[in-house]
Parts: sequence; C-alpha cells; structure tokens
Amino acid sequence: MSTAIRIFQGKFGRVALLDMDSSLVTHAHSQCHVLLKASGADSFFSVRDQLQPLNEDTAVLVNSWEPHCYVHQNPQAPRTQILALYIEPIWLGGIERKLTSSAHPGFFRRPCVEISRHIRRLADELAMQMMCGEHFSEDQLEISLSNLMMSVIDAFSEWRSVDLTGATRPQLVQDRRIRRAITLMRDNLGAEINVERLAREACLSRAHFFKLFQRCTAVTPHVYSNVLRMENAIVSLACSGDSLCSISQRLGFSAQSHFTRFFQQHLGIAPSQYRRVVDLYEAQEVNLDQHDVAVISRSQSLVDSTLKSKIWPSHNG
Repeated sequence: MSTAIRIFQGKFGRVALLDMDSSLVTHAHSQCHVLLKASGADSFFSVRDQLQPLNEDTAVLVNSWEPHCYVHQNPQAPRTQILALYIEPIWLGGIERKLTSSAHPGFFRRPCVEISRHIRRLADELAMQMMCGEHFSEDQLEISLSNLMMSVIDAFSEWRSVDLTGATRPQLVQDRRIRRAITLMRDNLGAEINVERLAREACLSRAHFFKLFQRCTAVTPHVYSNVLRMENAIVSLACSGDSLCSISQRLGFSAQSHFTRFFQQHLGIAPSQYRRVVDLYEAQEVNLDQHDVAVISRSQSLVDSTLKSKIWPSHNG
C-alpha cells in the first residue's frame, strides 16, 4: 500500500514526499505539477498517452489540467519514493508576474526531461529534509520551492520568450455554456455527475457538449468533477476539523469507505493518513462552495515584492 512520508500545504500549493507501490487512475490538477524521483525503483508516469520514465536523471512535467497517471508496472516491483510538487500558478506569479502563464496548457512543452545536476541536488536536499522531519519556517520553504521550481521552469519552459499570459487559469474558459456547466458541477459536488443534464443546461447535444468541454478544459467532465472533489477534500482535510464521514457525505459518497477508495485511487494514500502527515503553512480561509475564488485569494496574498527580490533579484524588471 502506498504511503505519504510528509506533505506541506499552503498558498504555494502542495509538496508531497510519497512512497508508491501501486498505480493511480487517470486524473489532473489545477496546479503546475513537477515529479522527481527521490529514491527507490525507477518508475513511470503516463502523460500524453505515453509512458514517461521517472529515474535519477529525469523529471516528469505535467501542465495544469493535463490528464496523467502514475504507473507502477509490476506489483512485485520495489517501491518508489517520489517528490511531487503541485504549485499554484498565481504563487509563481508573485515571484515573476509572467509566471502566471504556468497555468497554460502549453507551459511545459515536453512531459519528460533530463535534469541537470543542480536540479538533482535541489530536489535531493528538499526530499532529505522532508524525510528527516526537519522543520521548515515559511520563508525557508518558500525559498527552497522557488529555487527548485525556477530551475526547472528556466530549463524547460519558454516563459521568458513566449507570451502565454492570456490563459492565467484554464478553467476560466471562454465559452459561457461550459462555464455554466462548471458552475453547476462546483455547486453540486455531492451529486453524481450527469452529463445529459449538463448538456441540457448548456443547450447542447450530449456529444457536442462532451467534445466542447474537452476542448475548453483539456479533460472530460468526469475527470474535471473528480478534480473539484479531490481539491475540496484536500482543503477540508488540512484546514477543517470535519470528520471523514462528514466530508464523505458532503462530496456525495454513500459510504466513507467509498470516499477512502476514491482518494487512494487519485493520490495513493488514505484521507486519514493525509490529515495525519500534512503540515499546513498559514491557515487557509476557504469557502468550500467557491473553491477557485479561494485558491486565487490565498495565492495572491502570499508572495509580495519583498519575497520576489529576496529570492530572485535578477528577475526584477
């Protein structure tokens, strides 16, 4: 059974050190996603319908809302320890304004890249500190994350030369019919997704709605709904005292065991373990019925010009 060694959660997003021994279902994240092997066996992620190797020399890069899954090819294979970064684009934008483009579906051109010794060293240092249970002050953690993320972004994104700022958050789609469907999904997290009803509300046929939704969001309505439920669950587990039973019922699961299975299929660990190992940096004041607004507000307030000049003075101007 996969486990979580340590998780940090805050306005930057999440950082998790995971000990994996089983595959995950296809899913997505609203954040910019970077995966690095910390130790253990080499492994794979499926991104863009191809297996991408994760080993000492590579990183797997997943764009915001890009479908992917972890693949543990042999159930008898040794475990893999993975450093997983889920970084909010607006938090990155506080370091350098144009980095809000990290929410763009084309931000990382390649899903698997060969990393430098410098990136390997930064990843190893962060993973070792997490493994050893070292305490991070908020400033220390922000600097470690910023140094690692900027090293990856500078090496593997064309953000300095290509203007991607037009799509700060891909889920703010241009088509009003799909926006309405997303609002309905968000307002009814506890209801089983009904594509026919969503299509009817959008005044589209089921087939046309399904194609248009994928074109606007890069994922199917079911995957999008699962992302909303997972992010709601993650915030609830870290930021509230709600029982697992209460969270499960609010998200529409008929039994807590079904919620646990759903959570494990997407993240690899049980929700009870997530709550035990997560370290929360700054309390997140979240209206769980308005998730996207909450993500934006808590991201915008974190990084100010002082942090920007402290970490990356050469990027100013």
